[in-house]
Amino acid sequence: MPEMVIEARTAAISPAVKVKRILPFRLRRMVGPFIFMDHAGPITDIPLQPSTLDVLPHPHIGLSTVSYLFGGQVTHRDSLGVEQIIRPGEVNWMTAGSGIAHSERFEDPSALAGGLEMIQTWVALPEKDEEAAPSFNNYAPEQLPVYTDKGVWMRLIAGDAYGLQNGVKTNSPLFYLHVILQPGATFALPKEHSERGFYIVTGSVELSGIVYGAGKMLVFSKGEDPLIMAKEHTTLMLLGGEPLGERFIWWNFVSSRKERIEQAKEDWKQGRIILPPNDNKEFIPLPDDTSKPAGSAPKPEPLS
Repeated sequence: MPEMVIEARTAAISPAVKVKRILPFRLRRMVGPFIFMDHAGPITDIPLQPSTLDVLPHPHIGLSTVSYLFGGQVTHRDSLGVEQIIRPGEVNWMTAGSGIAHSERFEDPSALAGGLEMIQTWVALPEKDEEAAPSFNNYAPEQLPVYTDKGVWMRLIAGDAYGLQNGVKTNSPLFYLHVILQPGATFALPKEHSERGFYIVTGSVELSGIVYGAGKMLVFSKGEDPLIMAKEHTTLMLLGGEPLGERFIWWNFVSSRKERIEQAKEDWKQGRIILPPNDNKEFIPLPDDTSKPAGSAPKPEPLS
């Protein structure tokens, strides 16, 4: 049985985009190093002006953002001068470290004709890497190993699991996979990691006679080895790894130290986190600090 079942909540990341927010959850802040998870879409009713979906330049510290698309296309721009079109099946891994700003723009209506759907996670950094230099890497689908067997298809996004590995650079032990199950297919979670969970993107699964549907994350403790069976055509995102210890989160900032988040707030207000050089005409200002102290539920809403 799962240690916990998390029901996705609705959150807004732009005036036109609402997402399903899975992590952080008040009773479960992290799964391994994963501290944030949003599921955007599927959005099939694309506005006549796709720019209304845009997420303007905004800052991050102390984490890596991992963007993975099922459908559509988004243009990433960041403080390093990187401009990357993100397409389905790619892994886009941006390490904020000491501080970075980035935007996500929807600039090609034809690429959104089939709809937009995306998962974004944040991976907290070990303390020794929290102030690392920012970086961005894009990995094409052919760089990501795929495994198939008896109604199971899975792509390793990052880390190691089921004997699969790839070249995606990570900072701590973790695993992250995109899994598709045919009706009746069964599989088990990887055993080599302390904290493990999966999010049901579409479809449903059965564990120990209980059926769980889309929009839920199931979290398992070490030693639990559930047999998971797909009740229908089902898509899952599996994730987990080794815990890093307590982390504080406020808006888009993550750190092991509360005072570092206070510094990041002031850095953004004073323009010390530079904007993307090719997207610097507008940005999201620091929200009013009316939230609870850092380390409580993240208010105002984090952005992707």
